[in-house]
Amino acid sequence: MSQVHHGRGYVYSIQYHLVWCVKYRHKVLLGEVEQRLKELVLNIAQEKQFTIVTMETDKDHIHLLIECTPQHYIPDVLKALKGVSARLLLKEFPILKTKLWDGHLWNPSYFVATVSENTESQIKEYIRNQKEK
Repeated sequence: MSQVHHGRGYVYSIQYHLVWCVKYRHKVLLGEVEQRLKELVLNIAQEKQFTIVTMETDKDHIHLLIECTPQHYIPDVLKALKGVSARLLLKEFPILKTKLWDGHLWNPSYFVATVSENTESQIKEYIRNQKEK
């Protein structure tokens, strides 16, 4: 369950499920590359001040559950995660460039979904019942 946090003048609980894939779905997230990717993602999260709640990779994509503040703009978060990780992984593992045409590690698209302990129907019901209280 997500924790409620307090900022100056606001209260929030924000989580996102993020997924992005290796370009051409090449299966390169294995062994040392996978381990280094996870280290890099944790470092980027710490630097950008958001939390990785959980993370897992498959051979050709990565799933993250992040918790962040209202000030975090998701396209910027993804740009940092994908950009920094790609640059450093391609530098540290030159073999990746030969496996990926043009030397691009990540597909430019991504998936993002908000996450809540409440279902959509619960939230709709809660909103509908506000006048009754």
